[in-house]
Amino acid sequence: MDAKTIIRSAVDRVEALRQAATGLPGLAHAVSEIKHLQARRFEGTYADLLAAPRYRPAALFFLNELYSDKDYTERDAQFSRIAGALERIFPEQVIHTAVSLAQLHSLTEELDFAMAEHWLGHPSGSDAARYIAAWRDVGRRSDRSQQLASTLEVGAELDRLTRKPGLRTMLRMMRRPAQIAGLGSLQQFLEAGFDTFATMGKQSNAVTHFLELVDTRESTLMDQFFNGPSVSCETEITSLLGEPR
Repeated sequence: MDAKTIIRSAVDRVEALRQAATGLPGLAHAVSEIKHLQARRFEGTYADLLAAPRYRPAALFFLNELYSDKDYTERDAQFSRIAGALERIFPEQVIHTAVSLAQLHSLTEELDFAMAEHWLGHPSGSDAARYIAAWRDVGRRSDRSQQLASTLEVGAELDRLTRKPGLRTMLRMMRRPAQIAGLGSLQQFLEAGFDTFATMGKQSNAVTHFLELVDTRESTLMDQFFNGPSVSCETEITSLLGEPR
């Protein structure tokens, strides 16, 4: 399957989920609650990295672009527009990153939608208790593993882009054409990702260590959420959210 087909399919799936959530009472709000809670959980899990000058830019980039509760509708619309003109507008090295991001976004939206459905099925209890219950109701461990692998791959691809001679200059030259084509949001993502990983890449093993930390912490949490006692999982989530135990 070519890049434009993959991207369009991913964006269409995300839009279908948005429409479905809008059409069901309370579901769109539940999706928003799930996303907001997950963003807060990420901040708690990586509080040390967010406070460390060496890793803060990358942690913020992951939080804002991959774990955020912000509205990605504009970027999705741009993805749909870019699909047919991908090869004409952006350098070849960027295409695979755009495809990976679109696929990750689609899978994340699917899992968040499923979580929201089960979140509504557990109307009582703390946010942490409802989250763990919804997580276990949804299951789909292989998809969770794929979601993490895709997140790490997007980071690794952005790191690889920084090693392409002349690509930063090329991206800078693309600003005006991208804005004219209505692709400013996607352009901003690419430039921010490039600059974040280029800066961190100047420090020995910083990118590798950062991605390894994300892999280890997310894998540990995932295993705990699937297999650990509910009480300890809820305590962990509560702690990460910064709420009183």
